[in-house]
Amino acid sequence: MIDVQGQILILGSHGQLGRELAALLPAEHCFLATRNDADLAVAGEADALIHRLQPSLVINCAAYNLVDQAEKSPDDAWRNNAVAVRELAKACASINATLVHFSTDYVFGLNTSRKEPYCETDAPGPLSTYGITKLAGEYFAQAFCPNHLVIRTCGLYGHHGAGGKGTNFVETMLRLAKSGKTIRVVNDQKLIPSSARDVAKAACSLFQSNARGLYHLTNAGECSWFNFAHAIFELSAVKADLQPISSKEYGSLAARPGYSVLRSQFSTTPALPHWKQALQTYLENRTAS
Repeated sequence: MIDVQGQILILGSHGQLGRELAALLPAEHCFLATRNDADLAVAGEADALIHRLQPSLVINCAAYNLVDQAEKSPDDAWRNNAVAVRELAKACASINATLVHFSTDYVFGLNTSRKEPYCETDAPGPLSTYGITKLAGEYFAQAFCPNHLVIRTCGLYGHHGAGGKGTNFVETMLRLAKSGKTIRVVNDQKLIPSSARDVAKAACSLFQSNARGLYHLTNAGECSWFNFAHAIFELSAVKADLQPISSKEYGSLAARPGYSVLRSQFSTTPALPHWKQALQTYLENRTAS
């Protein structure tokens, strides 16, 4: 259990990251908010909740993370990922609370020749509506709340699924394998699959050290989505008809980064296990539960 003083408000507490954080933080200090408590897309609701609870720490795990749907519904993505964060930042600043806001590797991708991991000082360049709105949320958090901690992560998967998606990449691959059909996964997008549990533990370490600013938190290493899928089947001893394809062949509505591997330039950033080791741990815990 992490020792954090004062009242803690976790927004998006039913998502994969929110639940992992809630398990690590003292329950008696936490208010686990859902959309029923405050719909971030509705002006004034988050502000009212923050002023009622008077938390010392606000952790925002909520997001509109339907990447392709965001191209069809940009206003929804903008309200949830950008405008809502601006409101949170202003409310936190007004009571001198710290705002922790989670962001994404999808703020990168415009540099199509990139082959080296992005660190915190690299210039972002998003390709999609989702990436643009998440970057705007980062800027609002930084501009309107002096006590801010923005954490970018990548390829997140956890035991509790992924928000509105209701699942994660690992579970989707294992479900598809049972069908016996050919599974086609892109092999030209490189990332770092990251365990929500590992990211949550590292984030809590940053809370305790009173870290401020922008940090990258991911597992170590890098791979393509195809490599990730192959490892899932290999470590699970599951036979699957897995075929690599290009992003063009897959034909997603939203453009994805061809390379979005993150690294932290700060020596104080907690070191996380290699992504394959983290995946093995996830699969073992999944089997045990």
